[in-house]
Amino acid sequence: MNNKKNQPCQEDAGHPNLAQDARTNDAVDDGISRRGFLGFAAASIFLAHAGQQSPRSESRNGIPYRTLGRSKEKVSLIGLGGYHLGNQADPQESIRIIRTGLDEGVNFLDNCWDYNNGQSEIRMGKALRDGYREKAFVMTKIDGRTKESAAKQIDESLRRLQTDRIDLVQFHEVIRMNDPERIFAPGGGMEAALDAKKAGKLRYLGFTGHKSPQIHLHMLETASKNGFTFDTVQMPLNVMDAHFDSFEKLVLPVLVEKNIGVLAMKTMGDGNFLRSGVITPIECLHYSMSLPSSVVITGCDSMRILDQALNAARSFAPMSESARADLLAKTAKIAGSGSFELYKTTQTFDGTSANPQWLG
Repeated sequence: MNNKKNQPCQEDAGHPNLAQDARTNDAVDDGISRRGFLGFAAASIFLAHAGQQSPRSESRNGIPYRTLGRSKEKVSLIGLGGYHLGNQADPQESIRIIRTGLDEGVNFLDNCWDYNNGQSEIRMGKALRDGYREKAFVMTKIDGRTKESAAKQIDESLRRLQTDRIDLVQFHEVIRMNDPERIFAPGGGMEAALDAKKAGKLRYLGFTGHKSPQIHLHMLETASKNGFTFDTVQMPLNVMDAHFDSFEKLVLPVLVEKNIGVLAMKTMGDGNFLRSGVITPIECLHYSMSLPSSVVITGCDSMRILDQALNAARSFAPMSESARADLLAKTAKIAGSGSFELYKTTQTFDGTSANPQWLG
């Protein structure tokens, strides 16, 4: 399977925005621009969240834990990204990375049905033997938009992961404006997911996407119209995103208001942010951790990178507003055009567009 694509995705910037509620309208009436108000709202959330955090908050082996949205689940602040685990040349090293992470206090494991021809899930399944499954909160993603394809992928993921229940299943790559309608349509993927949940095959449901905040808002709105509230949402939350077509400014306030678990990804933009030369890995991780994220997912394809993630979690202290402002100022010039966020501005990361058969 090819996890890249070269076809344009469909976007509609004019779609109604869930974040434009009565408070937004009041702000606009008072002469505050919509962009300015949303930036203010995001900054307010940042400050409130930072003020609530304490070095004495719950932790395991020095790894901070947070509550996953409105659930009572406790999850590690750092999560191991599944794609990079399957990219590791040595399968045994992937297993070692996963087990070391679990032994060190991490419990959140990220994965996807389509990662590396299924090898990411297969390797994780092997790592979860010998009692390690009990230490882990296992998340995977499915691409299926139809009931048939989604059901098949859930069952395949269960077999690969060698478990009878997945803690969290998310609809992957909601990157087209019609993805929500396909998932919630009669005979759509949501029917399979709800059937699987009823059968005890999964516990919680969420969705992911990296393309446009407007598409995320449309997915949340479509769910609401169908009487459903997602348990989690995964999206880019990082220092570059804050400057360009920002999930932090547009989507994060909605998730906080609805108490939906926030999963931060693209923390370093697959290394692109680091190549800018103006920001370090620890700065990237600590910025995302300082947001109201339940988990910050980072790719770990070596023990060295795993140690970096563990050290970032153990050394984390809520970022002050002045430190946040300094970091944003340092990245503003290079981030404004989105040139470092290739997942938004190119089709490089859009696996389901290169492989439409995955959608069903």
